[in-house]
Amino acid sequence: MNEIIPIEVIQQKIFLIRAYSVMLDIDLADLYGVPVKRLNEQVKRNLNRFPPDFMFQLNEEEHQSLRSHFATLKKGRGHHRKYL
Repeated sequence: MNEIIPIEVIQQKIFLIRAYSVMLDIDLADLYGVPVKRLNEQVKRNLNRFPPDFMFQLNEEEHQSLRSHFATLKKGRGHHRKYL
């Protein structure tokens, strides 16, 4: 993965939640070219390498609010609250 990603593409994947600029785990995994499951596993295995606020899970209200940004998001997929 040596391609240059335009800054506009990255900026579209950044959201403001709890006064933090955050990216969804799915978008971050996509940028690194790894499965979401592996990204989350590695972060959880190496929590001591990250600041305490590096990752958090959305509450139900935040999840629903974020879902409203994606009108095409299907109910069957992506229904779990995301890690940021």
